[in-house]
Amino acid sequence: MRKAAVVLVLALFAGSCTTPSPPPAFADARALADAATAATTSGGSAKFGTDVAVGQVRSKSQGQAKFGAGGTAQVLTTDVIGEPMEVRQVTGKLYAKVPEGSRDEVGAGKPWVAVAADGTDPFSQVLGGSLAQLAAQNDPAHTLGEIRTAGSIVSAERGQLDGVTAEHYRVELDLSRLGTDLPAGLPPDSALGKFPVELWLDDAHRPLQIVLDLSPILPGSEARITTRYSDWGAPVDVQPPPPGEVG
Repeated sequence: MRKAAVVLVLALFAGSCTTPSPPPAFADARALADAATAATTSGGSAKFGTDVAVGQVRSKSQGQAKFGAGGTAQVLTTDVIGEPMEVRQVTGKLYAKVPEGSRDEVGAGKPWVAVAADGTDPFSQVLGGSLAQLAAQNDPAHTLGEIRTAGSIVSAERGQLDGVTAEHYRVELDLSRLGTDLPAGLPPDSALGKFPVELWLDDAHRPLQIVLDLSPILPGSEARITTRYSDWGAPVDVQPPPPGEVG
C-alpha cells in the first residue's frame, strides 16, 4: 500500500509539472494573414498539390513554386482537361503546353502557348479563366489576401497534420467584403454569401494546408478545394518556356 501511494504521488507530481501547449498565435484574421504571408515569402519555395472537387468534377494538380516580394512563380501539372497538362507561371505570365494533336490549330505548331483569363485566342477563351484561377489558388498569398480583407477567425487550436505539429484555424470568409474579386471563379451572385476556410500553419507560420469549402455558396453539391504544401525551402526549378517554343 505504501509503495502504491508513493507511485501515485509521483504520477500526480509529474502531471502537474507538464508544460501545457501554448495557445495558437493569432486571434485576429488580419494578423494571421499578415504573418502567414510574410512566412510564405521568407520560406522561398515549396512543393504543392491541389485537389478540386465540385459536384461530379474532379481534378488534381501538383507542382513546385518560388515565393518572393515580386510575386509567385510556379510549374505544375494538372488534369483539368482530362489528361496531363503542364502549366507555368513566371514573371506574371501564364503558359500552357498544348497537346500535340492541337498544336497546329492552337499554337502555330509550337509546344507552348501564352494564356490569359481575358485572352482572345481560342486556347485562352476555352481554358484561360480556369488555368488562371488554378494558378491563383495554388498561391497561398491569394487566399491569405482574402482572409485579410474578409475573414473572421471562428476557432483556433494546436494539433498535428500528417504527423507535423500545426496550428489549425477555421475562418469564415464574407464575400460581400471582397467586392467583385471573388475566389475560385465564383459567379457574381455569390457576393452576399459566406463560406468556411481552414488553414494549417507550421511552427514558422508557413501554410501546410488550405481548404476552401464552397458548398454553402454552391448548394446541392460538394465543392471543396484542398491545397497542401511541403518541402519548404527546398530547391525548385521554375523557368519560363524557351521563347522559340511559344506560339
